[in-house]
Amino acid sequence: MYNILVCDDDREIVEAIDIYLSKEGYNVIKAYDGVEAIEKLEKEEIHLLLIDIMMPKLDGIRATLKIRQNSSIPIIILSAKSEDADKVIGLDVGADDYITKPFSVEELLARIRVTQRRLAITQTGDQLETSIFENGELKIDYTAGCTYLKGEELHLTPIEYKLLCLLSRNVGRVLTHTYITQRIWGRCLENDVASLRVFMATLRKKLEPEKNGEKYIQTHIGIGYRMLRIEKTEHETNS
Repeated sequence: MYNILVCDDDREIVEAIDIYLSKEGYNVIKAYDGVEAIEKLEKEEIHLLLIDIMMPKLDGIRATLKIRQNSSIPIIILSAKSEDADKVIGLDVGADDYITKPFSVEELLARIRVTQRRLAITQTGDQLETSIFENGELKIDYTAGCTYLKGEELHLTPIEYKLLCLLSRNVGRVLTHTYITQRIWGRCLENDVASLRVFMATLRKKLEPEKNGEKYIQTHIGIGYRMLRIEKTEHETNS
């Protein structure tokens, strides 16, 4: 049984999520503030945490920071549209993803499935141990430092390649501007974020040359970027 801890001080939201997730076969455990969520994590086996930002006693940001001191459990932040700055902070302190209220059941389930797949990859070491990364028709040979799209080598600048490797090693996860610039340039200045946008634009032109082709990189306005997991088609799987 896959156990999901849902933490929100709005009991109606918690109950609604419980109903929807239970129908999909998930076991929902409930908490109504950050302190209670941490207590539940210590006592029960939890596979995923959905946590609101604005809560009494201990908010979602501080709870995430505290949880990350001794746990790598996947965390998805639940936030209001007006909390963009808090989303960035939450991701920077260790949350894996965020979802903005109000959200549809389909969107919530999709985010949960992405998190499950990423966790499965991490646990098996599939993407962490191998020197080859494949996603749809994109292939990266980390050892050789080469990138291929549809079998053709892509000619990337050193910065573009570093960005691509960073995104690919965190596929499915939203990486904030701060996180990316600190790992690419070792700092996060206003000019670095502007430079990041330029490099991301040139990288996307190379990865996504066709207007209606596969989209590998998703922009989260004001927050950062995410590499999407591209499911292989039946033809690609059998070839």
